Amino acid sequence: MVTPLVKHAIVKKRTKKFKRHQSDRYKKVDESWRKPKGIDNRVRRRFKGQIAMPKIGYGSNQKTRHLLPNGFKKFLVKNTSDLELLLMHNRVYAAEIAHNISSRKRIAILERAAQLNVKVTNAGARVRTAENE
Repeated sequence: MVTPLVKHAIVKKRTKKFKRHQSDRYKKVDESWRKPKGIDNRVRRRFKGQIAMPKIGYGSNQKTRHLLPNGFKKFLVKNTSDLELLLMHNRVYAAEIAHNISSRKRIAILERAAQLNVKVTNAGARVRTAENE
């Protein structure tokens, strides 16, 4: 079993999503964030009691940015040769098999990952064992 090189505690400054101004009032206004541009807009002018706007200060710690809860960073793998890149970095990165990879290639990738001692995050996806068939 591969363990991460260093296990940092991941602290998020904000876990709530930034919602678009007035997205709760109108169905046509989607929730995904858009910066208010109006000259009289109270969110843009940062009035007290209004929704917060995204700022650089909400950014994650550089040491924990892009970390999964298990302490690894994600690396998308499409074939076995992509796994070879993780040979020296198997304590920092975990492989994630791309969604459009067939079950036959997944099995080959999983076998090679076991040889290289690389963690695969979605190892159980689309792989059937002999007793299930």
